[in-house]
Amino acid sequence: MLIQWFPGHMAKAQRLIKEQLKAIDVVVELRDARVPASSENPLLRELIQAKPRILLLNKADLADPKISAQWQQYFANRGITTLLIDSTSKSSRKRLIQEIRQAAAPLLERWKRRGIRARSVRTMILGIPNVGKSTLINTLAKSYIAHTANRPGKTRGQQWVKLADGVELMDTPGVLWPKFEDPVVGQKLAATGAITDEVFDAEDVVRNLLAYINENYPGTLTERYGIQTGSGTPDEWLTEIAKKRGALLPKGEYDYHKARQFVLGDFRQLRLGKISLETPPAEASQNG
Repeated sequence: MLIQWFPGHMAKAQRLIKEQLKAIDVVVELRDARVPASSENPLLRELIQAKPRILLLNKADLADPKISAQWQQYFANRGITTLLIDSTSKSSRKRLIQEIRQAAAPLLERWKRRGIRARSVRTMILGIPNVGKSTLINTLAKSYIAHTANRPGKTRGQQWVKLADGVELMDTPGVLWPKFEDPVVGQKLAATGAITDEVFDAEDVVRNLLAYINENYPGTLTERYGIQTGSGTPDEWLTEIAKKRGALLPKGEYDYHKARQFVLGDFRQLRLGKISLETPPAEASQNG
């Protein structure tokens, strides 16, 4: 399954971001803690270039904490400041502001040496759609959001908010790459809800999700659905789930669409427990 999904407005957003980055001092990249690799936009590295970057792994409350710690170490080994956050938590605001100021310290010192009058540090949040960016912006902005809503000339989807004295944030739509070269990446993003349900094949997504959970979180499917996985296949497990949940069509056939929605909903709503869908490369885990 190769997902092709690159709406015209996303291409426009990419061009806009490239232009806006000229005015940005510190870049804040947002990814999903359950899929830190798959939720990266490969284009961002090219767009960001040498600017200081802070990486936020959002939805850490939904991810496996042990795996998240491995990812944090993986990025630390590569000199990337990484925070595990929940975009709805106010504690994220204070931590991020501290990291932004620290990342901007060399720039502020350079201004001072050159006799340049200091201004607010400008930062920008980047990331693929549906990783919690808007929620994070609202959490960070707090009462300041009211001062930005009606600013003249404000571009749709873009706003400037004051985070703290000397720190300003520009919000901009996330960017998604033109296509998924690896279909597994698309399936992982679909499972987390980063891609809308209309643009992916739920059959493949749920089949692979069930197989992954059974292998990496043994006993989870049995505990949640009362099924025995044994040597069965994901398709057989889905049939059992449909049977257990009473997912039936009018003629008594199993409603596999509804059964798949049960599985996706349970995964996304934490009813299967805290699950991460990918781990760092083995050599990085060994360093941690």
